[in-house]
Amino acid sequence: MENKFDIVVIGAGPGGYVAAIRASQLGFNTAVIEKAELGGVCLNWGCIPTTALLKSAQVYNYTKHLADYGVELRNADGSPVEADAVVSYADIKKVVERERGVSAQMSKGIEFLFKKNKITVLKGTAKILSGSQVEVTPEAEAAYTVEADHIIVATGSRPNSLPFAPIDGEKIISYRQALVPETLPKSMAIIGSGAIGSEFTYFYRSMGVDVTLIEFMDQIVPLEDKDVADQLSRSFRKMGIKVMVSSGVKAIDTTGEGCKLSIETKKGMVELEVDRVLSAVGVIPNTNGIGLEELGVEMNRGKIVVDDFFRTNVPGIYAIGDVIATPALAHVASAEGIACIEKIAGMDVQPVDYSNIPGATYTSPEIASVGLTEKKVKEMGVEYKVGKFPFTASGKATTAGEKDGFVKLIIDANTDKILGAHLIGANVTEMLSGIVLARNVGATAKDIIKTIHPHPTMSEAIMEAAAAAHGEVIHM
Repeated sequence: MENKFDIVVIGAGPGGYVAAIRASQLGFNTAVIEKAELGGVCLNWGCIPTTALLKSAQVYNYTKHLADYGVELRNADGSPVEADAVVSYADIKKVVERERGVSAQMSKGIEFLFKKNKITVLKGTAKILSGSQVEVTPEAEAAYTVEADHIIVATGSRPNSLPFAPIDGEKIISYRQALVPETLPKSMAIIGSGAIGSEFTYFYRSMGVDVTLIEFMDQIVPLEDKDVADQLSRSFRKMGIKVMVSSGVKAIDTTGEGCKLSIETKKGMVELEVDRVLSAVGVIPNTNGIGLEELGVEMNRGKIVVDDFFRTNVPGIYAIGDVIATPALAHVASAEGIACIEKIAGMDVQPVDYSNIPGATYTSPEIASVGLTEKKVKEMGVEYKVGKFPFTASGKATTAGEKDGFVKLIIDANTDKILGAHLIGANVTEMLSGIVLARNVGATAKDIIKTIHPHPTMSEAIMEAAAAAHGEVIHM
């Protein structure tokens, strides 16, 4: 076995595998060390399987509204089916089976890309011995050492838990167990309303579970604009979801058949009994046990300290993705991996622009955002204008039966540049990239207004929102 490489990447998630492929494209002899499935959490236990579950939930919800679209079920002879003879049913085992199949397919895709790019995969756990050596320990074999000119740490993260309520995988679960339920509980409390918590809230409620979403901050999806949070709250409540904000879980008693939560609210302590609790209170980086402390790699609160091009204070060692203090998003890790490799290759590379990172939450309605919230712009004292266009006024949204939501643009009153964009509605995650590009090239709201958008599309709402900020909106 070859044991000398130009680049060794530890971790095959969206940061690690993208970095490895880019390295191979640039002529580096590259190896990836991975102890689990190729694709990391994102492909196997995160973004991809979650969106597969959410698609099943969306289709299931459509079946409940066939009549709204002029569709009805009939017998083979064309006669009407009795109204109480047909019941829409979601088989959770088959839903999970499909989801796991999608993940497996995507993981095999990474395996194919590694073979295509002649990347060596080393199965096992890694420990960095120096800036040029890594020890690899396979599951059932003796450890061995490989050498590299450059070592990139891309080991990702794992679920965090409340200190008084550790995840046991049965009554208190993380997103990993939430992805593969064998049965559905009658009731569930979800703690934390970020992307993970909100997405599972939508999924489990769609499957018929009585869900309570609990958020410590004063709005759900706390990183989003308040108008977006308010709209999602309305949509959730319309589904029958109980939403609790400004609420902190103080204790969880699991000694009984279910879980008994003690929750501190503005009105005092509240008790809640549910069958299961999903802890969605964030993630923690996988930086322990890989040799960083022994080598004196600088750390800050469990995360690796790097410069603009992901170099640590120890020559030859780099870090990207969830292990550093940047947004823990798959697409951010990928961008960091590419920038890191291209800098190693001596290319003229600009630092990753963290002010223009798109965010996507796959609830229904979806959320997509980039840039500053209106609250943040106010705090900065910047003079601004807001352009907002509701999907109730959109022809495409109306024909699709998806009228919840809006596009909101926050525009610098002096430069006409887009300070922030906040979208909530059907498929808005597919609409955001154009705004990210506009911000990247310095386009103005007037540029957006003068860009002809195809009709009928949901994306017309972006043009209309820009026009609204200038008092030129047509369809509202």
